[in-house]
Amino acid sequence: MKFNIKKQSLYKSLSSVGRAASTHSPLPILSGIKFDLRNDALTLVASDSNISIREILVANDDNKLTVYEEGEVVLEARYILEAVRKLDADIINIEIIDGALTRISGNKAEYNINGSKADLYPTIDFSKPEKVFKLPGFVLSEIISQTAFVCSTSEDRPIFTGVNFKTDGKILNSIATDSYRLAKKTIELPEAIDFNISVPASNLYEVQKSISENTDVIIAVSDKLVQFYVDSTLIQSRLIDGLFPDVSRLIPAEYGFELLVNKQEMINAIDRSSFLKSEGYWTVKLEAGPEGVVISSKSQEIGSSEEVLKPIEYIGGNLRISFSGRYMIEALKSFKTDVVKIKFVGEMQAFVLLNPEDNSIIQLALPVRTFD
Repeated sequence: MKFNIKKQSLYKSLSSVGRAASTHSPLPILSGIKFDLRNDALTLVASDSNISIREILVANDDNKLTVYEEGEVVLEARYILEAVRKLDADIINIEIIDGALTRISGNKAEYNINGSKADLYPTIDFSKPEKVFKLPGFVLSEIISQTAFVCSTSEDRPIFTGVNFKTDGKILNSIATDSYRLAKKTIELPEAIDFNISVPASNLYEVQKSISENTDVIIAVSDKLVQFYVDSTLIQSRLIDGLFPDVSRLIPAEYGFELLVNKQEMINAIDRSSFLKSEGYWTVKLEAGPEGVVISSKSQEIGSSEEVLKPIEYIGGNLRISFSGRYMIEALKSFKTDVVKIKFVGEMQAFVLLNPEDNSIIQLALPVRTFD
């Protein structure tokens, strides 16, 4: 294997693919990136068996790829990235000089990195599933931003560590929950398609890093995996086993109280009470009535805070409800609007946050029981 390539193009692709390289796999070779040089194209692959990323660099005027000798090798991701980053050259030269020993050079500097034989790298099936649809990049990015943050980080219930994507004809429902809060995003697809899958939130964030808002993303789905095609990059993710529960029934049908607030003012008021937090968690009490709204927080060890919030509108009688300050701030930040509507059923029942002008997104949170 021997080739030249523009440093900027190679480093960008290595950085993208390298995110899938494993650091804790029982297979040491999965900590590397596989280089496969064939037919004027360089294919880079990395995988930790949970997520796999493949990028194909076809020789063109932008990347200046010149192939002298075809071949393949696996190089440790962190070492090849560091070597390419530090070389002070516009064009990088890479060649296998002995077995799997690989030379990376540019200008007057060079590195020799011990690689591994490519045939030792596990075979990854990148065959495209039959169920395929397309989403604008900004739409997929928005779905991930508005749902994945509520996923559980605990493996006690693995199904809750991912976002569930389920279709109903042309309607795609994206739902995530950690059993304390819930996010649901609904969009309409161009054509009807049938699938029900749950994708790990961590893998969705990797997809989001590759998305350009101006580029369409092709998504291919099977009952075993999901693929995201972003330009020349393919991100393949495993699915979470198990049936995602029907959590939509947790969303109340009727409400007794409505609060319309400026999103940023609400975030600021809750954040100002965060000096009382313990280990990142703090409880906030909201008291609302015809005379106004008060946001307060109390800690026996530290003290208390209280702030009067001027709502845009409040409908209902007197209400007292407590909730997680962090959960509420994260829910509020997920809305791309200046005004948010919060609808309450009662003091110890789930409440929802909505965009008054866009019913495609709903955030739900459970109240916190207090004893004061």
